[in-house]
Amino acid sequence: MRKLGIIGGTSWSSTALYYEHINRGIAQRLGGFHSARLTIESVDFADLVSLEDANDWDGVAKLNVDAAQKLQAAGAEGVLIACNTTHKVYDAVAANVDVPVLHIADAAGDKLVADRLSRVALLGTRFTMTEQYVRGRLEVRGINLVPIEQSWITEVDRIIFEELARGRVVRDSQRKLKTLITELAKLKVQAVVLGCTELVLAVDTRANVLPVYDTTAIHARAAVEWMLTEEEQARAAA
Repeated sequence: MRKLGIIGGTSWSSTALYYEHINRGIAQRLGGFHSARLTIESVDFADLVSLEDANDWDGVAKLNVDAAQKLQAAGAEGVLIACNTTHKVYDAVAANVDVPVLHIADAAGDKLVADRLSRVALLGTRFTMTEQYVRGRLEVRGINLVPIEQSWITEVDRIIFEELARGRVVRDSQRKLKTLITELAKLKVQAVVLGCTELVLAVDTRANVLPVYDTTAIHARAAVEWMLTEEEQARAAA
């Protein structure tokens, strides 16, 4: 089994979900007492938010590069950034380590293509909803992203940073997100992509008018596949 390094703490709530998803995935695939070989570099989210608010993306890149290099030094054979927004600095991270960095949008895009979806809505922070670091990797696969009204972009971003990233799930915000998904269904959207690792805390992926794709779970499943590829190939050869 390959050892995976996780850049976490962004926020700790979604990092905990990654830990659970990946370990459950390994246990289901291998059975018995098996669990995942992981090392986690958990950053202080307050530092990251301050840098983002100051539009200091060089600072965000340095923080994530430092974390990735520490993971590699700790024996990680691959790295996962447990946050959609910080994938904005993915290229800097990937260029400064000698191990693969598993991109969240590639995992999500591959799943959407496999499910033959071509018209979806992407929800996330204001950065993820409006910039190209996630959107571009979906669009290059032929996936059309339906525009989201600015008022909804502002509100979803507020829910993420003021509530979910602080570990708070507010019932009124859950209702608002359900209303948004219902409105998107009227635009002939085939599915909604939760492009923020915390959004699943407030959106029931099983009880909406549209299919909901949780990038946290999808990214974690891709990580499990990567971790077990060599082991399962060796078993098959034997």
